[in-house]
Amino acid sequence: MTYDSLDWRLDEDGVGLLTLDRPDRLNAMNWQVAEEIETFFRTDALSDEVRAIVVTGAGRAFSAGADLDAAEQVFAYDRSLLEILDKFRERYDQPPYQQKVRDGGGRMTLAINAVPKPVIAAINGPAVGFGATMTLAMDARLMSSAARIGFVFGRIGLVPEAASSWFLPRIVGLARSLELVYTADIIDASLALQYGLVRSVHEPDRLVEEAMIFARRCTSDRSPYATGLTKRLVYHGAGAGDPLEAHLSDSLATYWASLVDAQEGIAAFQEHRRPRFTGRASDIPDLF
Repeated sequence: MTYDSLDWRLDEDGVGLLTLDRPDRLNAMNWQVAEEIETFFRTDALSDEVRAIVVTGAGRAFSAGADLDAAEQVFAYDRSLLEILDKFRERYDQPPYQQKVRDGGGRMTLAINAVPKPVIAAINGPAVGFGATMTLAMDARLMSSAARIGFVFGRIGLVPEAASSWFLPRIVGLARSLELVYTADIIDASLALQYGLVRSVHEPDRLVEEAMIFARRCTSDRSPYATGLTKRLVYHGAGAGDPLEAHLSDSLATYWASLVDAQEGIAAFQEHRRPRFTGRASDIPDLF
């Protein structure tokens, strides 16, 4: 599939590089960009040829968030829908709620989170607002030493979106999350690392390559099936209310993994050779 605002490349190891490609607008988001990203993660990203995805920005920014010069488009909510908002939770995936009430950033981050393979952010420059919250749905964040990140919604009378109220506390904790959104500070890479918001900080000219190296560490000689099942298992467990639920989910996941690639993995270990895994991420059952 071709995109107007994204550049997509896949290397021989199955590690893809998705670049937000509106450098003249600091990769700011409008509805078209958000829909292209959602479409990518619901289509191309699910190909079994893709083992992992690194996401970065073209030019000097990762993403400046919502394109406020197109605010009428980005925040074009219909006041007449106030009368039927009481039905939103039960009908959120139906018209008119799907397009006219649902947060486009949330639809996008749910698509990112649903991909059963590692998704890694390479934050190369400023990442604010929507540009910051979209990275929270990714499994790891690497950051340039020259980059900045901020959840700046309070500065313009908005609230955090893109399901960030679920992701952010699970990454940095509740108190730190509230600090970040209350102050709306734009913090540097060293503070983001101290807060646990990012995994590591790198020199600008090394960032994307380090992210690609990390992606290969997560996928080389790994079962795509087991990796994808593990991702779903961990995210599901993060929201479980009781360890019994985690135990039951672990049990089902172990059962399915043992039927697909575990025997090959054990045999490769015993025979001192590289494993030849055949399980595909697209075959993972819906256990949760």
